Amino acid sequence: MASIHNGKEEDGHRSGSTAPSAEKSEKPDNTAFKQQRLPAWQPVLTAGSVVPAFFIIGLLFIPIGIGLFITSNTMKEFEIDYTGVERDSPCFSCTQLFSLNSTCVCSVPFTLQESFEGNVFMYYGLSNFYQNHRRYVKSRDDRQLNGDTSALTNPSQNCAPYNYNNKLPIAPCGAIANSLFNDTLKLFYIQENGNITRIPLIKKGIAWWTDKYVKFRNPSGYNFTTAFQGTTGPISWPRPVTELDPTDPDNNGFINEDFIVWMRTAALPTFRKLYRMIPKNNQAPTLPRGNYTLEITYNYPVINFDGRKRMILSTISWMGGKNPFLGIAYMTVGSIAFVLGLVLLVIHYKYGNRNNNAEIPN
Repeated sequence: MASIHNGKEEDGHRSGSTAPSAEKSEKPDNTAFKQQRLPAWQPVLTAGSVVPAFFIIGLLFIPIGIGLFITSNTMKEFEIDYTGVERDSPCFSCTQLFSLNSTCVCSVPFTLQESFEGNVFMYYGLSNFYQNHRRYVKSRDDRQLNGDTSALTNPSQNCAPYNYNNKLPIAPCGAIANSLFNDTLKLFYIQENGNITRIPLIKKGIAWWTDKYVKFRNPSGYNFTTAFQGTTGPISWPRPVTELDPTDPDNNGFINEDFIVWMRTAALPTFRKLYRMIPKNNQAPTLPRGNYTLEITYNYPVINFDGRKRMILSTISWMGGKNPFLGIAYMTVGSIAFVLGLVLLVIHYKYGNRNNNAEIPN
């Protein structure tokens, strides 16, 4: 009896159990979006729409390319290499005697065949220098550069191994700051009577406004005696960050414009960066034709990685500096589009009516 009773209890327990719930359907909701029923427009490419498009592109791009090319050719540019690899180079001796603790000065004479009008920009150029290397680009501390006082004494690990030197935190830290370009360039004009005139070079205004006033800031309460106490400068720097520009106290620290320009890394291994500006002379050419001397304080080593150094003088226009490639590219694309338009037009008139006049079989 007990077993029967237990059996009934078990049967009753089974009968009282609920059936498993139905699995949730994975079918998307019946909406126009999820069922892909939204209205759409698909262009029908016909000769009447494609051929005019090619002609319009050609007629727009060719004049734009011609304008850019002519404007580029009106820009004047002069470039001189002062690496000093060749034995007859005036800077050859500086490459042989180079050391971090010594200073070498060399002078390179050159001649401008035509006058430079308007504002003239002086650039320094480097070749075979890969500022786009991933580890190099990451080797910086933006919190430190933005004036965060805690980052001064605790630099980011991204800066390693240029974050500490003899257990002292480095400010600014990182490989980019450590490799700061530090050649000094001076320009002299030799007049016909033999007198030598130094060309004034303006160092303010060479950095982007957003960089100097937003991205780069000195620590709050910044002064030369207390802000950077307990830190040291990068290993390759002969002076600390507070003495980058001894002639201008307002151009020191993280807001030094030469430093800011260098910290904006280049995308290609051959690049140029703005070094100085020569303001225009309203009464005479900014740089008259004639003989000049470029005096270089040779501090920056490039021989060990087969690099090259150069100085560039350039004028600018509404499109920037001299760049013939942009105009050539516009003219090339426009010419190709115009020729393709002619080819498609001929094909359309010669073979397009065959399909229209073809008899439809019964």
